[in-house]
Amino acid sequence: MTRIVVTAEIRPSEDEDKVKVAVANFFSFKSSKVEEGKYRLFVAESDTLSSLSKFHRVLREERILDAARKYLRRGIEGDRLTFMIHKQAAYVGKITFVDSENESPLGPITYTVFHRDLEAVVDWLAPRTSRGRPLWDNPMPED
Repeated sequence: MTRIVVTAEIRPSEDEDKVKVAVANFFSFKSSKVEEGKYRLFVAESDTLSSLSKFHRVLREERILDAARKYLRRGIEGDRLTFMIHKQAAYVGKITFVDSENESPLGPITYTVFHRDLEAVVDWLAPRTSRGRPLWDNPMPED
């Protein structure tokens, strides 16, 4: 079963709608909510890998498949894949991976993907390349 959860803090100085746009630029969510806490937290969810199709497309447009593959593979732990991108870059339609929350001053956008075959998910999102070109284009794994 596939489950994708994307979270982003909404800091007091931020416009909630802009945070939602930053998330929606790369993730087509099925449901969303705002949770209250130290910071408000925007939580978006989906139950299908097709919700990552925009992310898949932009990785190719920006020609960052090698870097993406490295970050994605590093984020696999058991049945989950976790990675973070820079929220302000996402708002303007750019993917910038971050290693820690400190690299994104207003907090990162955190993706958590649950799927039975995370290696296949990584191979679909960011296949191996040669001289910057994908060696193959894998189909999206089944949910």
